[in-house]
Amino acid sequence: MSSARVSRRAVVASAAMATGALLLTGCGDGGSSGSAAAEETGTRQITDATGREVRIPSSPQKVVALSEPTLDAALALGVEPVGATAGRGQSGVSGYLAAKAETTQVVATVAEADMEKLAALRPDLILLDGTTAVKSEVSKLQAIAPTVVTAELDADWKDAFTTTADALNQEARAQKILTGFAADVAATKKRLGAQSGAVVSVVRWQNGAPSVVGKGVGHVGSTLSALGLNRPADQQGASTGHSEPVSLEKLSTIDGDWLFLGTLGDRADGEKAYAEARKVTNFSRLEAQRAGHVVVVEGSAWNSAGGPLAAGIVLDDITKALAP
Repeated sequence: MSSARVSRRAVVASAAMATGALLLTGCGDGGSSGSAAAEETGTRQITDATGREVRIPSSPQKVVALSEPTLDAALALGVEPVGATAGRGQSGVSGYLAAKAETTQVVATVAEADMEKLAALRPDLILLDGTTAVKSEVSKLQAIAPTVVTAELDADWKDAFTTTADALNQEARAQKILTGFAADVAATKKRLGAQSGAVVSVVRWQNGAPSVVGKGVGHVGSTLSALGLNRPADQQGASTGHSEPVSLEKLSTIDGDWLFLGTLGDRADGEKAYAEARKVTNFSRLEAQRAGHVVVVEGSAWNSAGGPLAAGIVLDDITKALAP
């Protein structure tokens, strides 16, 4: 199931000072009431993932998504944010989302937000979560526009998606997306046959070595688990970070019946990384490599902190490899 199918299924004190005048003219009483557009359509109050009660527009018109999952979720729900974060390791939004975010302006990275650029967009709703360091700047963001933290770090991606949908007043559409995704997972699981229970390794190859990604309940780990697939011993349990480097001396720990390999970029970049990996001593001895079971993937989807669109790509890649 591609990201298009998911859509069809339902689918900084100095910066604050520098932009103070803009914030006051654009956001009313500290941003808590949103923009003029929000005032026209009404407001409602929700409780975000941190327990904060936030009054937000009932029908937000200018959304900024400051994390990869909130951008993915908004686009899956048919909302193109006016501002967003750059994809991890990329200058623009994550590559797998680029076609759906053609007019979205990048105003942040996973490390920080450009408060001046963000304020200039005059948003009426800001979304973010625990996957971005910008979460520590909520008070400054709230001075620009109502700000909702949709999930804490390492939260289940489906719960995070549901909270984002609530903030966008799109709960019904989100439920249809999740129901459709669950149906596709069930269909693939029935088709696995001899691959049922296979051991699947997921790595990002970067700077000449692998890093483990997709552990826990994110869109990769939870999808593999739902399909009844297993992970190598060192890829089980929760992750200690977004990725966990593996030394070349322990290359055997990334082996499995199947090895899904990518980078932070697109599939072409992944092919280059795979060519590099094959030159590494002992890579050719991996069972997955010897069996022809190394699958190069759209890394920007697999290796991001994603949502339903990324999950759709992950499921699509697994289905093509294990249940053609």
